[in-house]
Amino acid sequence: MSFIVGTYECKIDAKGRVSVPASLKKQLPAMAEGFVLKRSVFEPCLELWPMAEWNKMMEKIKKLNPFDKKNDMFIRRFMAGVKEVSIDDAGRLLVAKDLIEYAKISKELVFTSKVNIIEIWDKGLYENILSEDENIDFADLAQDVMSNISFDE
Repeated sequence: MSFIVGTYECKIDAKGRVSVPASLKKQLPAMAEGFVLKRSVFEPCLELWPMAEWNKMMEKIKKLNPFDKKNDMFIRRFMAGVKEVSIDDAGRLLVAKDLIEYAKISKELVFTSKVNIIEIWDKGLYENILSEDENIDFADLAQDVMSNISFDE
């Protein structure tokens, strides 16, 4: 498995097209398979999932009992606004208007890696969230999150 690395600033045009930086495209696995673009669960941004990663997530989600009300509500919200997308021959990604509105994307946006997927942020919102994160003690957070992981593997 390969991991996606980097943060890239881009511009989006009036039709919702954004040129994907060449250095990011080189990292994207199996571009011919396409991608899924969706709303983020926790933040006002979008997530771009390579199809192989999306399929892995769908295998997990399909195991949820749809007759459990919480599962049903989760699935509905998780799948809200999901779009299958691809990068065209000109290296552009088309972002649907409803997703642009959801993420409050204006003219400038940021692609940023999140291990095996990419988050797409309005540049101003991204800078704001990083500023808010300055109030978090990252050392404490890192200890809480990472201290129970075995690094022997």
